[in-house]
Amino acid sequence: MEQKLKVAIQKSGRLHDDSIKLLKECGIDISNGVNKLKSEASNFPMEVYFLRDDDIPQYVEDGVAHIGFVGENVVYEKNKKAEVVEHLGFGKCRLSLATRRHEKYEDARFLQGKKIATSYPVILQQFLDKQGIQAEIHEISGSVEIAPGIGLADAICDLVSSGSTLFMNGLVEAETILQSQAVLIKNKVLGSDQQVLLDKLLFRIKAVKKAKNNKYILLNAPNDHLEEIISLLPGMKSPTVLPLAEAGWSSVHSVLNENEFWEIIEKLKLAGAQGILVVPIEKMII
Repeated sequence: MEQKLKVAIQKSGRLHDDSIKLLKECGIDISNGVNKLKSEASNFPMEVYFLRDDDIPQYVEDGVAHIGFVGENVVYEKNKKAEVVEHLGFGKCRLSLATRRHEKYEDARFLQGKKIATSYPVILQQFLDKQGIQAEIHEISGSVEIAPGIGLADAICDLVSSGSTLFMNGLVEAETILQSQAVLIKNKVLGSDQQVLLDKLLFRIKAVKKAKNNKYILLNAPNDHLEEIISLLPGMKSPTVLPLAEAGWSSVHSVLNENEFWEIIEKLKLAGAQGILVVPIEKMII
């Protein structure tokens, strides 16, 4: 009987869409019909379960699923014994404290003796303990931002993206206590067959992630400035240099990291580079 890697994915929402997209970028085809709770990959030994985000760490810990795509905040809040094996780079958000707009928050001492509403009591309590603060936590499952306005709490601890919801409820972000993104978690006790399949999947995921953070560039360089231009291009090992038909010129090929891209491009132009082409990379194997 063929061994399969059992994967838990959020059944709907942004993490669902981004997780399915990542698998497809890894060359894994998942059929995902409406209200479907389970599916199989057609070209990889993988079975996918579509679950509530909050349930995924438990399913992975119990071994019902071997691995799961889930928000880092959920992993830490559920405090399960699943192991984070890869940060995926999407689904980024932050868990922050927020107070009424007119109040002055300087540090965590503001929270001493206060009531705080949150859907993340475990993470919040860990933060308060670390700061040596005694506060009353009110756990609520939704619409946390209205708690101060109706007198339920003095502050809140909730996920924040743009901050517009806080603003509409008369609140302001005071302090970030957790930066979160989607992660891949695994059961700590995997069979050898599942570990081999997970290693293959991780190899593909890392290749996709590496490609997204880099760009392939081609440029024309005058030979009398070639050494200077090459010194500006880190590449994976060293740039590729090919002679052009026109005497005195070479074609230079390299890879640039997204974070350094514009700064290096400006320097290349100043050094005499011309005809710079930038091409996205689909996969990048190191």
